[in-house]
Amino acid sequence: MRNWELEQPLSKIRIGAVSYLNTVPLVWGMLHGPQREKVDLSFSIPSVCALEIEEGTIQAGLAPVAEVARQGLAVVPGVGIACRGPVRSILLFSRVPWREVRTLAADRSSRTSVHLARVILRERYGVEPQIAQHEPILPEMLSAADAALLIGDPALRADPEQLGFDWLDLGAEWLALTGLPMVFAVWAAKPGLPLESLSAITHGSYQFGKGRLGEIVESEHAAHRVTRELAERYLRHHIQFEIGAKEEEGMRAFRELANLAKPALVART
Repeated sequence: MRNWELEQPLSKIRIGAVSYLNTVPLVWGMLHGPQREKVDLSFSIPSVCALEIEEGTIQAGLAPVAEVARQGLAVVPGVGIACRGPVRSILLFSRVPWREVRTLAADRSSRTSVHLARVILRERYGVEPQIAQHEPILPEMLSAADAALLIGDPALRADPEQLGFDWLDLGAEWLALTGLPMVFAVWAAKPGLPLESLSAITHGSYQFGKGRLGEIVESEHAAHRVTRELAERYLRHHIQFEIGAKEEEGMRAFRELANLAKPALVART
């Protein structure tokens, strides 16, 4: 475990972000705005980002809420990755009727979404499948298991209406089940890191990106291999970046339904 050396100013805080399209507005200021001089920014998939926080490779990161609970991390409130209804990038497919699902192939990068899939399958269909990690290649996943979970950019590249399988958008399913927003990831760090500095960076970076969504779509859609139209719709209508009281209520409900033992420590700044 690395020492934080908290007595020193955080002139270059090591921050980890997720390499999906939905993260880009949150880190646009860290990439192109005034916050870029304050961070050493790296990118990975969600599960790796969580591991890097745990191991001390990074000081703070965009952590899956399931990992926030497991590690007992302190949350910087205000911004993150959430939805209030269909999210489009968390898709569950099945080649058998939902009540017959016994095995689930899950994208290796997923943590929170696996717990969400378990909750939806249990609460709606009364099944609790065995889960195995798999590369996010849908035909291979469905040859190995009854159902498959795609998240992030691989889910965006799939056209669920054209694939011929039953499918669920887990953002929509969560809203139907609870009436609450679903929060997938938040900025978090181990307790003890000065959060005022981190909050100024994360909020400032998002505000810089919020006013430049058109620029982000033009710059990033091809790199993430999605159409301009889908990227625009996704960032403006499916993903919600601001985390308020309702979103925090949704996180509490998710922890309870997913049986995540440790509560998140929410820091007020």
